[in-house]
Amino acid sequence: MTRPAPVLAAAGALWAVSRWLPKAVVALRVWIFAKVNGSNEITLPGERGGADLFWKLYTHRAANGRSRGAALSDLFWYWLAPGPEVHQEHLEDGPRYDEAARTTRAVLSIPTAEIEQLADRCARRVLDELHIRPMTLVRLRDLMMPIWAEFFYELVFREPCPRAARDLIVGNADDVVTSLKCTGLRHMSRRDRLTQYLLTRIDADEIPHQLPTLLSRRERAYYLQGAFFNTAVVQMSEGMAHLLLAIAQHRDVQHRIPAEPNTQYLDHVLDETLRQFPLFGIAHRITTDDIDLDDGTTIPTGTVLCFNYPDFERTGHTDPDRFDPDRWSTPRPKDTHHIPFGVAANRPCPAWRLSPIAMRTVTRTVLARYHLRSPVSHTRSIPHRAPCLLLSTETPPSPALVRASLTALRARDRFEDVWRGITQLVLATYMVLDARHQHLCATYFAAQDLRGTPTCPAERSTTSSNRR
Repeated sequence: MTRPAPVLAAAGALWAVSRWLPKAVVALRVWIFAKVNGSNEITLPGERGGADLFWKLYTHRAANGRSRGAALSDLFWYWLAPGPEVHQEHLEDGPRYDEAARTTRAVLSIPTAEIEQLADRCARRVLDELHIRPMTLVRLRDLMMPIWAEFFYELVFREPCPRAARDLIVGNADDVVTSLKCTGLRHMSRRDRLTQYLLTRIDADEIPHQLPTLLSRRERAYYLQGAFFNTAVVQMSEGMAHLLLAIAQHRDVQHRIPAEPNTQYLDHVLDETLRQFPLFGIAHRITTDDIDLDDGTTIPTGTVLCFNYPDFERTGHTDPDRFDPDRWSTPRPKDTHHIPFGVAANRPCPAWRLSPIAMRTVTRTVLARYHLRSPVSHTRSIPHRAPCLLLSTETPPSPALVRASLTALRARDRFEDVWRGITQLVLATYMVLDARHQHLCATYFAAQDLRGTPTCPAERSTTSSNRR
């Protein structure tokens, strides 16, 4: 019996749309990030220059404005609320940032052996909660998020993470990243519950670290929430989802990792994953002084620089679309651009040392229990949260069941791509308009100016010294 023509036509249309709509959503997102700033914006690499100009400006001391003066900041503050004004990534240079950065480094500064033990312990606890079966379907980002919630809770509080606290952290982090992907709206009540929990712990003097003294009581809670229980949990969960999904889709890579435990091969797999799927798409900086270029032109103060990490990471590599961990087995030439944790000249990720150690440990813990298989699309933004089959290493399922499950998962992913793409377009439109209406960043700095609060780093430093 042949299928009715309308059914075949609908299936063909669905398949065609699923191939271009996700890419169109990503392209539109990049376009919005650039155009929301008006004409006072330069995207790099882009029309103004390539990877060399990206590097020159990214490392320039005058490209150090974080939020003030960029319309794009209103959108990021909207997604990162509550407390984006004290989020370490968005604090302007000055004593408040310096103190927050010192605190973060102190919390993250633990020996390698302790990082490995903690990461393995947290991963085992979460994996033990999975029902034992030959094959389990998970979304990797969802699987990883409780692991990193427990991991960073223990770093901050120096005690095992209670389930109730883990649920608060996961609820907060998932809500932030879901809204960032435009697959769901913000739910501020979920985020506020974590804020109240942190305020309670601060009031009870239960934080075994010296928190920044220049921040108010509520700002300290926002600092902890933003740095550790938002950005840290989200980025580590996203990074692990990318890493495990890449391993699931390259069986030769998956076989080599346990076969070469004493080599740097897993390091190369991680480097290649973060090159092809960088955790940030677009980051913006605002110039705080004029920047003279080699061609005789000048980038004026107040220009919004949008740094496109995926485009930058593609330059200097042979066949950049191919997933090839072995490209890292030889010394990297100078024109091979790879900055997964930023650069020392421009606020590198404070977890640049801890993250690879912990990610390698969790990867080995997962692979000791499961083989991974997944046929889904793999994009930098992974809005589908990385669906994946976990195949038990002790009681593996039949090959026929695996093949049938992979076929069904591939079809479901194509269908979800279409619905998710439409959802993203609708919700992104609403959130961009709502963020422009609320003007969180612009309103904050306007209020600072009305109160006479210094906004220049030098002025802030002087004022803070006088207070002390």
